[in-house]
Amino acid sequence: MTKFVFRLLSVGYIASIFVFAASPVIADLAPFNPQSLLHIPLYGILTFLLVFSISPHSNHSDNSTYLAYSTRLMVPGVIAFVVAVADEIHQVYVPGRNASVVDVFLDTVGIALCLFIIWRLQ
Repeated sequence: MTKFVFRLLSVGYIASIFVFAASPVIADLAPFNPQSLLHIPLYGILTFLLVFSISPHSNHSDNSTYLAYSTRLMVPGVIAFVVAVADEIHQVYVPGRNASVVDVFLDTVGIALCLFIIWRLQ
């Protein structure tokens, strides 16, 4: 049941990223986010939701389980990265918006930070 809730939250969160990318709300937030630093927590939260909707909780008592869990963390990371790239491509077609490699880099920082924190806490 918990995975189902996290999956719903993940889908809703991804949809909201694309909806807000085309919204005038983003223009209103621009003065508070001059270097696009909000991308880091935005994609960190997405990664968190994806990890708990995809990867089972694992108590890695031996190295093989530990390695398997570390590898399973990569799947949510890759999905979050694909969403980040797709969002930037989407922004090319939104009037007044443009794609940015810097934004994808900041998204990747958020993804990596989240995965590192979860990995260390396990």
